[in-house]
Amino acid sequence: VTMEGTRPLLVEIQGLTSSTSFGNPRRTPNGVDMNRLLLIVAVLSRRVGLRLAEQDVFVNVVGGLRVSEPAADLAIAATIASSIRDLPVRAETVLIGELGLSGELRAVGQMPARLREAANLGFKTAVVPRRLRRSEPWPMDIQVIEARSLRQALDQVLLKD
Repeated sequence: VTMEGTRPLLVEIQGLTSSTSFGNPRRTPNGVDMNRLLLIVAVLSRRVGLRLAEQDVFVNVVGGLRVSEPAADLAIAATIASSIRDLPVRAETVLIGELGLSGELRAVGQMPARLREAANLGFKTAVVPRRLRRSEPWPMDIQVIEARSLRQALDQVLLKD
């Protein structure tokens, strides 16, 4: 869930990894900043242990939208991890959070509004960064799973056989 001004906007993000046929793997974002994608790939490689050095990585924001805020980091990382591990992401789940360089999940602004929008659109579960302070309660109509790190979040959303 990204924000357009003060309005939450739900976006679908697709990811694909494929063994590279060239010397240097390609990183191809569509609707995502290239530097953001490079950072996410580096965190997945270094902090989660995914072997992406010999993989082409493609990320697409469906509908031609452009996502510029870091709240989409967790969703982008999950699509890449899902592709390389060949594991589906849990259905009806929304992922919101910024990635830090050490693999931690960082809070983003206007989380209650984002969660309300996801719940209104039929999502049952949200994976978000763990809160340090309990200021405003989460919306009641969506199950919220808090994670401290990217690794914890991926354990929650990638369905294992």
